[in-house]
Amino acid sequence: MELCNVREMKALLEENGFSFSKAKGQNFLTAAWVPQRIAEEAGVDRNAGVLEVGPGIGPLTEQLCLRAGMVLAVELDRRLAPILDKTVGRFNNLELRFDDVMKLDLAAEIQTAFPGLRPMACANLPYYITSPILTRLLETRVFDSVTVMIQKEVAQRICAAPGTGEGSAFSVFCHWYAEPRMLFDVPPSCFLPQPKVTSTVITLKARQAPPCPVADERMFFRVVRAAFAQRRKTLSNALTAGFPMLGKTGVNEVLADCGLASGIRGETLRIEQFAAISNVIFERLKSESFTVAVSL
Repeated sequence: MELCNVREMKALLEENGFSFSKAKGQNFLTAAWVPQRIAEEAGVDRNAGVLEVGPGIGPLTEQLCLRAGMVLAVELDRRLAPILDKTVGRFNNLELRFDDVMKLDLAAEIQTAFPGLRPMACANLPYYITSPILTRLLETRVFDSVTVMIQKEVAQRICAAPGTGEGSAFSVFCHWYAEPRMLFDVPPSCFLPQPKVTSTVITLKARQAPPCPVADERMFFRVVRAAFAQRRKTLSNALTAGFPMLGKTGVNEVLADCGLASGIRGETLRIEQFAAISNVIFERLKSESFTVAVSL
């Protein structure tokens, strides 16, 4: 069976009474070169154990199983069980799990599923849940790399270097945990049904250590979120809103300690500058006996 053949795909879906769910953001690949290139450029080989999020009817799953030592494919839609059994059920290096990847203990799952293998993650992610799933995958700090297909505009923001003015708080988050890189575009014509936008495959190579030291990682991300919360505001005003206990004067003193002008904007800062600000704020709040609310 050619899993990306539109005629065969439609027959298979009709045979199993399957209809696409807009709520789940389902768009199945109809171009065989795409899953093949994803698996190749991700660097999947027999030494790799791959977590696949959302296998759909299995075209990427098939390519991963042909290359990897082991594949754990987690699918939320249980209606796809009989279809996946027909398309990829023949592989003995595949474990299919019908579950919500957001609810799994990924570190424990990976340790159990991939003993002695290099953990990787691959996915064709629904647009509506790109950020939550990427956050989950990166925060576990167990994957050597994460390779995903997402909306092109989101991919561009993620891969934009902090300080260029093109990124976002999520861009900084991704660059903190990994080194993102765009691989290739996938036009709407490669899907059924066709989305209205172009997709892009990116890979995020996990960092062995953060790009710079911080006194408290939660404080670092709190500073980043505050800086991007109101992009039209200066960094001074944005941080004053995010840290009202410091006041405008305190925030300007923090920026001065970091060698930054009060009129600078958050999107122009590099990761090292965000780190410097968070370190100064963390120490200032400790020394002045403030309650540091750094919950995410």
